[in-house]
Amino acid sequence: MNILVTGILLSGTYALIALGLTMQYGVARIMNLGNGETLVAACFVAFWLYTGLAINPLVGLLIIAPAAFAINWGIYAVALQPLVKRAKNRGQLEVDSILATFGLLFLLQGLMIVGFGGEYHSYTFLAERFEIFGNSYGLNRVVAFVAAVLIFVALWLFLYRTRQGTALRAVAVDPDAANLVAIDVARTAAFAFALGGALTACGGALLSTFYTFNASMGVVFTMKALIIVIMGGVGDVRGAVLAALILGISETLVASLIDPGLTLAATYTLFILVLLFRPQGIFGRAPT
Repeated sequence: MNILVTGILLSGTYALIALGLTMQYGVARIMNLGNGETLVAACFVAFWLYTGLAINPLVGLLIIAPAAFAINWGIYAVALQPLVKRAKNRGQLEVDSILATFGLLFLLQGLMIVGFGGEYHSYTFLAERFEIFGNSYGLNRVVAFVAAVLIFVALWLFLYRTRQGTALRAVAVDPDAANLVAIDVARTAAFAFALGGALTACGGALLSTFYTFNASMGVVFTMKALIIVIMGGVGDVRGAVLAALILGISETLVASLIDPGLTLAATYTLFILVLLFRPQGIFGRAPT
């Protein structure tokens, strides 16, 4: 039970990170390799707000999320939209976006190393113990999970109860068909990319409350987010959440019963199995 609960608590932040990439890749069609750097940047901003200005990380979300939304919209408009306009097909756009965001990854990583150095950082927030089913867990982990669930619920309501959310889902399924029903595909894609950045930043801010981080670890979380997105089915919110849950529990299981150093190996093993036996993802449809 302890392993299960720990894995579930971890999966909350994993889900937010993966949902961010789901918006960017599944809707905007941008394979953002700098997604993990957005997460790490949010960790540092939350760290600075708490240690420098005594702003609660949960309150800091009200600063971090809008800032990440605006910055990601700007990145899309300046650096990525020209690639979208010139791409002749989705394959070319994926290759171009991978190359562009690969450069963005190193740019953001370099700026963070200059600003914060290469050492690990952490801060103490809600370090009290909290009991679940007779076992003790960090209150910061529990609060981060609850916050992640609330953000997911808000996202779900937005996607399935608003016109803008319907437009996002339509573009994710078929941009050409969405264009035929008067949906501004270009603007919707820009909004999706910015929303994805905000979701990832929220995940990073919550992760920073219980996780030790440094400026170079973003690529690991980019790969985890990519694995979750592909496992769940590209563009499928339900799949991303379920895959994040599976990944969180799997990592905790391996770390607890075998060796913490093998968590990444277990993650990639799971990824390979999905590619071999269900490449379309958990909720994806097999090509006909």
